[in-house]
Amino acid sequence: MDELDVEIVRLLQTDARQSNRELARKLGIAPSTCLERVRTLTRRGVIRGYHADISLYALNRGVQGLVSVKLRVPSRPFIDAFKDFAARLPEVLSVFVISGDDDFLLHVAVPDLDHLHAFLTDRLSRRREVAGFRTSVIFQQVRNPILDRLDDPTPLP
Repeated sequence: MDELDVEIVRLLQTDARQSNRELARKLGIAPSTCLERVRTLTRRGVIRGYHADISLYALNRGVQGLVSVKLRVPSRPFIDAFKDFAARLPEVLSVFVISGDDDFLLHVAVPDLDHLHAFLTDRLSRRREVAGFRTSVIFQQVRNPILDRLDDPTPLP
């Protein structure tokens, strides 16, 4: 990605609803050039889509948690089966397959602590492949809405 591509990505992360004309004006390029650059970035998989950022509170999901899950047998069939299972659960926002002592990290959002407890006991603990889990309640979340490309770090002295 060149500097123009980086700036296109930055501006779209700021406001993905802006028109191509507006984006081109901010970049100081022709709308046709801007449109072709955005299409190329999309084809290359740099831009993967556009979405609305919805309040979890508005969806009655005021309590968030991170659930670390350890499987009894961490083999591919069990990992794939649990990953598919967890991804289909309505409470789950994200599924991470991780390294370390645990095999998964689930980001969940539910109405309240009673629902979080029910999710853990009624959904996770009933799975035979689950050896155990630990839960951390999220009190606050700060998310960086704009991601920049990281260059290779300068070697430390």
